This record gives sequence, structure tokens and C-alpha cells, in this order.
Amino acid sequence: MTIKGKAYIAGAYEHPTRKAPDKSVAQLHAEVALGALADAGLSKDDVDGYFCGGDAPGTGPLSMLEYMNLNVRHVDSTNIGGSSYIAHVGHAAEAIAAGKCDVALITLAGRPRSDGSSNGTAPRRDDPAQPDYPWEQSFGMETLNAYAMCAMRHMHEFGTTSEQLAWIKVAASHHAQHNPHAMLRNVVTVEEVLASPMMADPLHRLDCCVVSDGGGALVVVRPEIARSLKRPLVKVMGAGEAVKHQAGGRIDLTTSGAVRSGAAAFAEAGVTPADVRYVSVYDSFTITVLVQLEDLGFCPKGQGGRFVADGNLISGQGRLPFNTDGGGLCSNHPVHRGGMTKVLEAVRQLRGEAHPAVQVPGCDIALVHGTGGLISMRHGSATLILERE
Repeated sequence: MTIKGKAYIAGAYEHPTRKAPDKSVAQLHAEVALGALADAGLSKDDVDGYFCGGDAPGTGPLSMLEYMNLNVRHVDSTNIGGSSYIAHVGHAAEAIAAGKCDVALITLAGRPRSDGSSNGTAPRRDDPAQPDYPWEQSFGMETLNAYAMCAMRHMHEFGTTSEQLAWIKVAASHHAQHNPHAMLRNVVTVEEVLASPMMADPLHRLDCCVVSDGGGALVVVRPEIARSLKRPLVKVMGAGEAVKHQAGGRIDLTTSGAVRSGAAAFAEAGVTPADVRYVSVYDSFTITVLVQLEDLGFCPKGQGGRFVADGNLISGQGRLPFNTDGGGLCSNHPVHRGGMTKVLEAVRQLRGEAHPAVQVPGCDIALVHGTGGLISMRHGSATLILERE
């Protein structure tokens, strides 16, 4: 069953906070839900489908539906890390096309900054019951060094340089300066990125994302409902998902699951990378962006370094504007899961509601991609193609 044109994103809301010591995670979920519904011009009584990931407190949908007093006929708690919320949009479109619901609400929220947790600076505390855990725990695998391995391997195989990776942070900072809610609003240079402390060779501090509280929500609806609302129409054109793992040790550190999820989304949407005017891609680290852009087909494998260099990702300067809100590298990264914010900025771009300094002229097709997990090990990938109607 194709979802092309079967559902629209009618509401989108990003929580303005980057630190919320006075709010619970459940409260943040409820606040972003109300924000997205208000943006769509709907109420909580209109919602008949609810989607959340592993960030939801308690028993996920069971707890959150009671907390928000929602009565729905369809739920989905797919949890593939930071790519969950991108997958949820596709799942919501499928549910709507199948008649399972008419108005789907998707929420994300968390407070890792207030809780004092950080992203990638301590060994991962996975469930000991996981079959992979005993084989990895003794090595002290961290998010940071797991991605550093990918960067080092990409440099070894293709001659990618730290200077090229730094350009990704530079582009993000050019965009973040216009976002009043961004955690890091100062424009940085390649030299400043390279001068920042080395965290895990070859990744410097400024190659890494921020850690923030916050959240966001989306409302996905049937076409008839979307057209009845006084909001710009953002159509779901295609979606793809994939899970990549170590395959018994036969793993390519320079390739992500985006190879498969991206191809599926493009095929369903009936477009190519050349048609895309704006990309929102997960940016836990600079190497994450580079690998994903290659795997999604915006440049050949191994040429990502040259592709991202010299401002090519800066809106108004380069040919492929990315993460125009500053992304996880500069704006926010709630719950260590950046997929939701990627959809939100893509919706703003397609609606023409991004900051005027970074708004892509004539933005009609946007790609959203997220990675959940570690690209050097096991991870989920989800890709969306959205179109302004």
C-alpha cells in the first residue's frame, strides 16, 4: 500500500525550552501536543491515533494517553531510537490510508540536560538481557567513540579531512544565529572547530551535538481534513525504513541504513535527490551528516567531504541547504533523539515559515532523515519525502 498523498502534516510545534528543571517529561509531552493541535486548528477531542517512542514515560502510550486524557482507536510505540518519530509519520500515513485513524498525534519530549545526563561521554548502559551486551560491555563503547570510528574509517578510505567535517558545523552555526532558541548562536569558523578540544579522534568538541531539554509534536491527518483547515498543505509523499546491524562482523563503517530507507522513500515519492530543495538530516556528529548525505544519493560514496565543504550546506550560499534551525549541532537535541526536530524544520521550510534569512526560496520538496542508535553498530534509519501542495 502506497502512502503517497494519503496524509498531510497539519500541525507542528517545537517546545521553546532548552532547559526545563521545573517540568516533568509527561508535562513536556502534553505541552507540545497542545501546541501542535493549536497549530493545526484542532482539539484533543479530534485525535483518534497516538504515536510515541521510547522517550515517553511509564508504559508509553498507556501512560501518556491517560495523562493527556485522550481516547483513540489506534496506537503505535515503534522505538528505533532517534529515527522513531520520522518512522511514526510514515506509520501514521499508513494508518490513515488504512482507515485506522483520521487525526494522528505524534509527540516527543525529554529533559536530559536537567537530569544531568550527557550524550556520548559515558559507557552505554544497555539492557544486560540484550544478546549483544556481553560482547561489547568490556570495551566501554560510547556514542562518541562509536561515531569517531566511522569518521576515522571514512578518512582512511576516502581521504576525508577534519576541515571538511568542520564545514558541517560551520553551516549549522550560520543557520543557528537566526534561531532565538538555539543553544549555540555564535557563527564559528573551520579554524575554531579544529581548535576545539579533541573528544575522540578525529572528532572535536564542536563536531558534537548539544544536549538539551525540550520536545516537539506533529499532527498528521486525512487529506480531506487537511484541506478543511486554514494551514499550508504539507503532503507526505514517501517513506522508508531500515535497520542496519553488524551482520556477524561483516560491517562497513562508512555506510548507514540510509542506503535502503532513502531508496525506498524516493521510489514511493517518485522523485530523485535532484528534486529536493531542502534536507533535514540527523546531526549527532558532523560525520553523521556526511555519511547520510552520501547514502541518500546527494553525492557518490567517498565524495561527501568535498560535497559539504566551502559552505555548500549554507542556505543562500550552497546548493543543498540543511538543518536551517541550527540542528542538533547548534540548536537542540532533546532526549538524545533528534528525528522529531528534523521534521519540524522541514515543515517550516515547506510552509515558508522558516526565518527569512534561511528560508529556501520556492521550497517545494524536502527530505527528512534520521538515525537511531549507532551507525558503527546497530541502528534504525527512517526517511521521509514531503511536498508543499
